[in-house]
Amino acid sequence: MNLRGKSFIITGASRGIGEALAIEMAKAGAHLVLGARNQVALEFVRDRVRELGVQVVAVAGSAASDAVTRQMVQAALELGPFKGFIHNAGILNAGPLVYELVESQYDEILESNVKGGYQLARHAYPHLLRQEGSVAVFLGSGAAEHNVPGMGVYAIAKAAEEHLARQLAAEAPDVVCFVYRPGIVETDYTRQLLEAEGGGADVVRPLFKGYVEQGHVISAEQSARALVRLLEGSPRRFHGKVATWESV
Repeated sequence: MNLRGKSFIITGASRGIGEALAIEMAKAGAHLVLGARNQVALEFVRDRVRELGVQVVAVAGSAASDAVTRQMVQAALELGPFKGFIHNAGILNAGPLVYELVESQYDEILESNVKGGYQLARHAYPHLLRQEGSVAVFLGSGAAEHNVPGMGVYAIAKAAEEHLARQLAAEAPDVVCFVYRPGIVETDYTRQLLEAEGGGADVVRPLFKGYVEQGHVISAEQSARALVRLLEGSPRRFHGKVATWESV
């Protein structure tokens, strides 16, 4: 798949994996619409991407918002052939047990991971179905398959998001849709887990400290480069499936 001159949406693009993805996609020549809630941080990434010689638009706001997602899709349509999206936005809120998590934290976890993906699909798919070779990528997590105290609602959200990707793959096979599990990546998430507070802290803190000490944590750039290589290769082989940073 040739990314050069094609337009893509990346959510959660203001930091971490999303920021690294924006840089790597731009290096491959893709035009980008970047979304995130933090406008100042998002515009900083936008300016970095622009220096790489591609067109880029920043849309601040939650991907779970109908208006924000409409704006992102419209911007992508104006930048060039709209070929797809990478739904990277997500919130963890690590530490509390499920029954300790306050309602607002629960809502933002589900909205960022699941509703954001739904809104992207709702507004993007009618256009992607008209473009041969279009793709929809959802950032998943191995947490979707495990019950770790202190990560419960995040795991529920990732399980739902991964199911959403499989559902879209079944309903609209002309759009290549898959889950990308980025690995254990050194981001704000990792720092949250290492400094977690709440009923699950005694589990998640030593668990992720062990991952760090054993060298299992990779950089955001490593994970982003792996996904871009996967997209440039044969992404259809992962349609309806899970790919990882080691799949390339």
